[in-house]
Amino acid sequence: MKTIVSAAALLAASLFAIPANAANLVLYTSQPNEDAQATVDGFMAANPDIKVDWVRDGTPKIMAKLQAEIEAGNPVADVLLIADTVTLERLKEAGKLLAYKSPEAANYDAALYDADGYYYSTKLITTGIVYNTSATLKPTSWKDLTKPEAKGLVTMPSPLTSGAALIHAQTLAGVDGLGWDLYKDLAANGATAAGGNGAILKAVASGEKAYGMIVDYMPIREKAKGAPVEFVFPSEGVSAVTEPVGILSSSKNADAAKKFVDYVLSEKGQEGFLKLGYIPARNGMSVPEGFPARDSIKVLPINAAAALKSTDADLKTFSGIYGSN
Repeated sequence: MKTIVSAAALLAASLFAIPANAANLVLYTSQPNEDAQATVDGFMAANPDIKVDWVRDGTPKIMAKLQAEIEAGNPVADVLLIADTVTLERLKEAGKLLAYKSPEAANYDAALYDADGYYYSTKLITTGIVYNTSATLKPTSWKDLTKPEAKGLVTMPSPLTSGAALIHAQTLAGVDGLGWDLYKDLAANGATAAGGNGAILKAVASGEKAYGMIVDYMPIREKAKGAPVEFVFPSEGVSAVTEPVGILSSSKNADAAKKFVDYVLSEKGQEGFLKLGYIPARNGMSVPEGFPARDSIKVLPINAAAALKSTDADLKTFSGIYGSN
């Protein structure tokens, strides 16, 4: 059984959500609907004695729903699979996550999971540049988007609505030669920032805009379907969200939640993400068709704890440049 709560109904429904005993496990996730269903189906096939209900929305809305439930004394979710480590670091520091040392962690770089076992990265979703194949400028770097040829033709998701966009901004802000100056230069060149990644893909694929900042899998998937888009991993490097998994300390189904963590980190679970078109976080895995070799992708570092501390200031800085869209 699956439960999908629409964006508009999420907060209104927070006090009337799925009863904790309605299933063995309740998952809150920011994965696209089809991906969430595939992940749950794979887990239930490997664990036929466990049923999973799931709720899907963007990470900020999932977190707003969860926070409302926590304040009401009725957190429903057992396990989270959401956009970024900074969000789970916030929950860890608030004492809302359960520490679990998964045996699968041995197959991951230490930088991809919390040393205390509170959360684990499951994939690498990088943010790079999408451009329409009819565009005259073929960008290879972030700074190319500030050139006169790109004036008024660049769009990006807003960190106010996209967890990946916030991580991207925080990552680039820490890179010498880019930083917030890049965002100021982009704004001066007519770049717009609003909504999420889906809207960016639509704008660029339709030709409304020529260039966009976007998570990798969307344009790569659409190019394979014939859309007039190309995706570029810029030369300076890319940010990455890693869609970590973590268990709520309030979970009434901790044993089942631990099995879910082990599954998504296992080779079988990682193969499931690979089939969906994502770069697996587990060492020794292949990359999806259409991606360059994993070691050719320069992933820029981000410190989750430091990013968490600067989140409010970073959102204020971004809003000062682009407004509060």
